[in-house]
Amino acid sequence: MAQEEEQKEEEPQQGHINQNKFRQLYQEFSTPNQYRTASGAPGPAYYQNTADYEMNITLDDENQKLYGEETITYTNNSPDPLTYVWVQLDQNVRAKDSKSALKDGNGMSPVSQPGRFVSQFVEEPFDGGFNIEKVTQDGKALKYTINQTMMRVDLPETLESGDDFEFSIKWWYNINDHVVNRGRSGYEYFPEDGNYAYVIAQFFPRMAVYNDVEGWQNYQFWGSGEFALPFGDYKVSITVPADHVLDATGKLQNRKKVFSKTMMDRYEQAKQSFDKPVLIVTQEEAEKAEKSSTSKTKTWEFEAEMVRDFAFTTSRKYIWDMQNVKVGNKNVMAVSLYPKEGNPLWEEYSTKAVAHTLKSYSEHTFDYPYHKAISVHAKNQGMEYPMICWNYGRPNPDGSYTDRTKFGMISVIIHEVGHNFFPMIVNSDERQWGWMDEGLNSFVEFMAEQEFGEKYPEAIAPLEKYPSRRGEPTKITSYMKGSQEYIAPIMSNPENVYQLGNNAYGKPATALNILRETVMGRELFDHAFATYSKRWMFKHPTPEDFFRTMEDASGVDLDWYWRGWFYTTDYVDIGVKDVKSYFVTDKPTKEGKEILKRYGIDDPSQIPAVYVVEEASEEYSEDLKTKSPLENASTLKEYMMDNFSEQERRSMEVPKHFYQITFNKPGGLVMPLIVEYKYKDGTSERITYPPQIWRKNDQEVSRVLATNKELESVVVDPDMETADVNTDNNSWPQKEEPNEFEQFKENQTKD
Repeated sequence: MAQEEEQKEEEPQQGHINQNKFRQLYQEFSTPNQYRTASGAPGPAYYQNTADYEMNITLDDENQKLYGEETITYTNNSPDPLTYVWVQLDQNVRAKDSKSALKDGNGMSPVSQPGRFVSQFVEEPFDGGFNIEKVTQDGKALKYTINQTMMRVDLPETLESGDDFEFSIKWWYNINDHVVNRGRSGYEYFPEDGNYAYVIAQFFPRMAVYNDVEGWQNYQFWGSGEFALPFGDYKVSITVPADHVLDATGKLQNRKKVFSKTMMDRYEQAKQSFDKPVLIVTQEEAEKAEKSSTSKTKTWEFEAEMVRDFAFTTSRKYIWDMQNVKVGNKNVMAVSLYPKEGNPLWEEYSTKAVAHTLKSYSEHTFDYPYHKAISVHAKNQGMEYPMICWNYGRPNPDGSYTDRTKFGMISVIIHEVGHNFFPMIVNSDERQWGWMDEGLNSFVEFMAEQEFGEKYPEAIAPLEKYPSRRGEPTKITSYMKGSQEYIAPIMSNPENVYQLGNNAYGKPATALNILRETVMGRELFDHAFATYSKRWMFKHPTPEDFFRTMEDASGVDLDWYWRGWFYTTDYVDIGVKDVKSYFVTDKPTKEGKEILKRYGIDDPSQIPAVYVVEEASEEYSEDLKTKSPLENASTLKEYMMDNFSEQERRSMEVPKHFYQITFNKPGGLVMPLIVEYKYKDGTSERITYPPQIWRKNDQEVSRVLATNKELESVVVDPDMETADVNTDNNSWPQKEEPNEFEQFKENQTKD
């Protein structure tokens, strides 16, 4: 029977697959190829197709309609022959028959506001989809098929590699009220003066991306996943009421025709003003224009090179200011347009925030390459396009505003202007990877916000630093420890997550901040991040290109970090499990003798040895604590005497106290182990153990601290820099939280 049990114990255990947190990401990553290299750089065969546009746009301010005609020249730089092309019709998300409103489940709410109830069950749905009048080539109709927000245009003949295809589209649509019906663009109506302010985007049929990763990126636009667009050159003429002012993506070609002489003089002044904005249109002039009305029109002409999109804004209500900014070796115009409803907040901070963003982002990535960046005031908006963006932040009617409004406005301007870098230039696929633009941009926004506070301390006083919403580790913990039913990995399509703000903005921004400050250090991180940014300027990177470049340019293996933070919903929770105090002796201990027996030594006297005694054990005696290790262990003293000279012994200090600290990791995420040790003499030291300390035991690990000082306390992550979701287990001795009665007594004492 005994033999059978022994044999059973020796049977091999069932095997398992490699689940080590430090295994490489070979299973998750695509194989490097001639298009995208293993280093994360574009390969020798990298290509991208281009789309050039010539457009004539007319805005109907009386009926809030937009009419357009465009000619697209699509160039096939891929090695593949194409028999059709895909065009995006994003406005179709607002079509009457759009499936977008049906994509989510819903239920009957016990209570709702009247407006919401009416819009949900009574009001006729707004019809804002594209009305495609014709698709032609040289005047001849082309066959096309519309599938919700995508339109396939069948080519009359195959588009071979290196060739281009020119075709034209004519369309119109009803412009939506973005304040009432939401949306990334549209109009706001001001009933007090009967005017409209338009922020217009996604207003034209736009080419989809064809690349080496997905072929055609023709995933439907459902509303959350944003845009994947090719680069190209634009020539756009926009006709609006003659008393409107307008700005847009690109260089204004007919400024002298659309500007008054006074505006031209002020524009020339702005080109020389590097310290404060110059008003091109004053508030007084804008208020006067609000009262005007005209049937005359004016056409504004723009050209833009190497941009992925085009947007514009127009209104007779706008105040307009500009300031020149030195970025690298070129001048960039920082611009703001806003109605009087935005003042006094906007005249004080908008252009200042634009100028700061251009400088800050350029220092962390590459010099901003375009000639201007525009911030447009739009209620409840925050949206980005090349050279232009919409931003919220409206004071109260009496002009007063809270810090929440002020900092919200500055932050959204930094964020949206920052999108010029990600994804307008580093052109990631927003439709598939929302975090690649929102997360990276939110991270750089965090750095720019903190630098804004340092540069303009008077703007944030009495605060000591800028109150960023996202980026600091402690601000993501409530999300990461939330219900797993409502959390998705960062590497998810934006349409398939519950909390898009935390998923695509907050968590990746925090992950990159921790990577910079705690894991890699600023020098290594900043070099790698700038390398990625420069490598993929005016190109289409994937997540793997980012991950690989960050490792390639820094020499830091980060597969464990990407896997944990980006591919899972694990969280950080690291604590102190226990602390044991030991002293040395030459008297054989029970545990020591058992270990010697394993090596065939039955008589401890056969070998000189040093044993350790745990202070909490029965074998411990108080005299061990009062004497030095050399007095307690003659074997240790003899070894020192025999093997080191007197001079060498004088240079050595044998530690008196030995502490075994066991750390555990209830959370799944691997992180560096940051520990602060405090001693009873008032001194302290901080040790950061690398994340690799968890590589052989993902649950717990022990470290021995040998010192001549008595240990008083141990604290894990003392500055809360790892996004630890549970700090109750971070200390030894464990901090005792006061109960409700004790808290009440303490509060009474304070009062």
